[in-house]
Amino acid sequence: PCVCVCVTVCLLCLFSLLFGVVWAITGHECLPGGNLFGIVVLFICSVLGGKLVGMIQLPTLPPFPPLLGMLLAGLLLRNVPYVTDAVYIDTHWSAALRNIALSIILTRAGLGLDPTALRRLKAVCVRLAVGPCVLEASVVAVVSHFLLGLPWIWCFIQGFVLAAVSPAVVVPSMLLLQREGFGVEKGIPTLLLAAGSFDAILAITGFSTCLGVAFSTGSTWMNILKGLLEVVGGVVAGLILGLFLCCVPGNDQVRMLRTLMLLGLSIFSVLSTLVLSFLAALGWKTDKAPVAAMVGRSWDVFQPLLFGLIGAEITIKSLSPSTVGLGLACISIGLVIRLLVTFLLVHFGGFNLKEKFFISVAWLPKATVQAAIGSKALDLAREEGDETLIKFGLTVLTLAVIAILTTAPIGALGIGLAGPRLLSTEETSITFTAIFFSLTLDRQVMLSDGYSIPRQKVPLLQWQWHHGCIKRTTPPPCGRVVP
Repeated sequence: PCVCVCVTVCLLCLFSLLFGVVWAITGHECLPGGNLFGIVVLFICSVLGGKLVGMIQLPTLPPFPPLLGMLLAGLLLRNVPYVTDAVYIDTHWSAALRNIALSIILTRAGLGLDPTALRRLKAVCVRLAVGPCVLEASVVAVVSHFLLGLPWIWCFIQGFVLAAVSPAVVVPSMLLLQREGFGVEKGIPTLLLAAGSFDAILAITGFSTCLGVAFSTGSTWMNILKGLLEVVGGVVAGLILGLFLCCVPGNDQVRMLRTLMLLGLSIFSVLSTLVLSFLAALGWKTDKAPVAAMVGRSWDVFQPLLFGLIGAEITIKSLSPSTVGLGLACISIGLVIRLLVTFLLVHFGGFNLKEKFFISVAWLPKATVQAAIGSKALDLAREEGDETLIKFGLTVLTLAVIAILTTAPIGALGIGLAGPRLLSTEETSITFTAIFFSLTLDRQVMLSDGYSIPRQKVPLLQWQWHHGCIKRTTPPPCGRVVP
């Protein structure tokens, strides 16, 4: 008890000292109402919310995704009276932290790709990345135009926000299945890792292009051409930076250098993140494991910030019940189209019916991209000061949050339940002709007619491994075994 008291006192003193140093540097920023105070409180509450939700365990079901608790923590901090005034976060800080989190999860996806499986499934990967995203974005755009009354360009902004699959749900789930050997033989985890990342990049590109058209006075075709050039430039930059990272040494002294350079370069351009991390992993080969572990720990820090920040963007009082109801209808119609299109596009990929169904279910969850770009249109509308545009931006953000709250837990539970049941594991087969195990005792056997035979080894129990099965083959007794 005395040691525990001393440790507690030391920790309190250390925290007080750290707070004093930060206060001396930042001033009111670390006090209630300051930006730094708000970020720290949001991070702590999001971590606690994720832990609490992750502890919810229902029979025969995997744990709920922690991101749901993180999102709810941010939502509560924004909508609880008095707490809202104390927890303030600058919009520029919020946008920057969300972009960093998106870069980190795409970096994890690039490091987890299997080049052999990717080479074999490249055609399916392209179909899976492009088809569901584009078709869902188009369907959501048409439906939202008639149900929500948005202008056409804002409909496509809404469509591309909702069309992206969530790397934050898909990537950790696929890495876990890959580690346990589910679907590895046919390359399903690598297929979903690569296609999910390209899907997110395509949605971000479409969103950025439509956003440029909505908020610019230039030519529409020039904005579309600019979006395409950004994609090509991102791929070329990723190739160059990836080759550069291959030359970074990887001994124990400078292993941290690889991680810092990889994360630093990834943050500058989301479009080049997947390419440069994949090329760097190819060059590092088996030495990429420590880097991947460090990137995973970075994600543990930025994941609570990402989902806590997007939850804190929603004010419940400003939500319209009709917007929520019609938004759910738009999301549901888009998901149905996505399921059907995904199932059809993987039809010629060499997968069986169970694997096609699993891929379709894994393509449902939405979280990361919606959290990263869902509020960008609203931020630009606020800078313009146009109340009509602010209303459109709030509608886009509202549907993004609804999509996260509904599809993220359903998708995570669906992957956790369907993966071990629908995907096959790679098994090592060993053939035995016949292997015998027997237990014998040195006992005297009394025959039924009263005569005895000398003491001998008597088999009491005997097992046989034959054609993959263990059979008990205890021989029939020839008499009564006595001590």
